[in-house]
Amino acid sequence: MSNLTFDFTGRTVIVTGGARGVGRAIGEHFRSAGADVYLVDHDADVVNATAQEIGAVGLSADVADTAQVEETVERVVSDTGRLDVVVNNAGILRDGMLWKLTDDDYATVMAVHAGGTFRFTRAAVPHFRRQGGGRVVNVTSYTGLRGNVGQSNYAMAKAGIIGFTKTAAKELARFGVTVNAISPNAETRMIASIPEAKRAELTAGIPMGRFADPSEMAAAVAFLASDEAGYITGTVLPVDGGISI
Repeated sequence: MSNLTFDFTGRTVIVTGGARGVGRAIGEHFRSAGADVYLVDHDADVVNATAQEIGAVGLSADVADTAQVEETVERVVSDTGRLDVVVNNAGILRDGMLWKLTDDDYATVMAVHAGGTFRFTRAAVPHFRRQGGGRVVNVTSYTGLRGNVGQSNYAMAKAGIIGFTKTAAKELARFGVTVNAISPNAETRMIASIPEAKRAELTAGIPMGRFADPSEMAAAVAFLASDEAGYITGTVLPVDGGISI
């Protein structure tokens, strides 16, 4: 865990894709900073186990399903009486060369990444407006800016999240809501599964010479969700060791 901890005592935080990896680290960071944390994931068993381990609440939901998203947000607000931060981190990969991707490969990736970000943010807005403020932090990707072979669907979804972040920031600023994104480069199960030679090649392209620990992503998200970052909105913060330079 990072030592950088903002105070979120009395705040309520939703983290999608919270069962593992970066999502888990984000939830753990907010919990250590005093927040009431709700981890959302499609994998009920894993998200409940993770939540129990870090002192959060685990909720199973499909971020691509509007009814489930709205029910999740209403459950959280019913529990705590408020909603302060939404972190849209849920994601899925269906990689393949463009001419080999199916409609389902495209639709599923778009529905989870872009659709989940849209649905959870939309569902949170009425509560943010009632409270007079809130924070949304979206997780995008370097691939959304530069592209990557075999990931046209993923790149399209992540680029869409960037456009959504900037538009939502403009629309919601009048209500005291900031909307930002991070572009991470962290050690995850996906990175761990890369063959050693390819992993070495990727690492060589990172100026800082390593992939980040997920906790380093969590610290950046906590900053963007903090009171101290109240005048920052519509930005995409690269937390990538310099790979996007």
